[in-house]
Amino acid sequence: MQRYFLQLSYKGTAYHGWQVQENTPHTIQQVLNEKLSMVLNEPIQVTGCGRTDTGVHAKDYYAHFDTTKTDLIANHDKWIYKLNSVLPSDIAVYQLIEVGPEASTRFDAISRTYEYWISRQKNPFMIDAANFISSPLNLEAMNNAAKILLDYTDFSCFSKSNTQTFTNNCKITEAYWKEEDNCIVFTITADRFLRNMVRAIVGTLLEIGEGKTKIEDLKSIIESKNRSNAGASVPACGLYLTKIKYPSQLIKE
Repeated sequence: MQRYFLQLSYKGTAYHGWQVQENTPHTIQQVLNEKLSMVLNEPIQVTGCGRTDTGVHAKDYYAHFDTTKTDLIANHDKWIYKLNSVLPSDIAVYQLIEVGPEASTRFDAISRTYEYWISRQKNPFMIDAANFISSPLNLEAMNNAAKILLDYTDFSCFSKSNTQTFTNNCKITEAYWKEEDNCIVFTITADRFLRNMVRAIVGTLLEIGEGKTKIEDLKSIIESKNRSNAGASVPACGLYLTKIKYPSQLIKE
């Protein structure tokens, strides 16, 4: 068996997230399993670099799978073309990378980057692509609050309860807001993320931007480790997984 990394992107609007679920057949993972099995003419099960929730998008995503086919790299463009031809229009694959049998798109990832997009004016072309918020926001306060995130590692207050993670510790290396084309965009990078973490962080920072929560209160919210003390989660439509980084021996920049 040969293991491959598959680089892809998808628009998550029509899907119930990444992961295969009982009684919910329409997921990204399920579609990839079916189409890869069809193209390679053998049962294929893909493993993703992480879970994305219903409606969340990915501009840069990696999954790995094992196959008896050993000619995929030699005929790379042909296989990519064949796979894209059977995939729906909202999922696209870009490259296959041959890796060792122990390589994992999930556990070998060094960092992950997300963006959250907020449209500042009503725009029919941004439906399902950004969260529309027209109320005044203090971007400076939101950026000052975002810097505080880098001082902490336990983000239990931003995590869904009753998850199966062994720890709620994450190392955030960047978190900032910027203005872009009538939108404001939040970018955050960490070694790992908890379920619902980014959407909960954005919701809390928005409360600070609206003046409903003080910047200095953010520290006590994080230190409480209590989800009910943080802000409400923002809608999934504005969230994008934009970058997965791996060791250079696996994937060269």
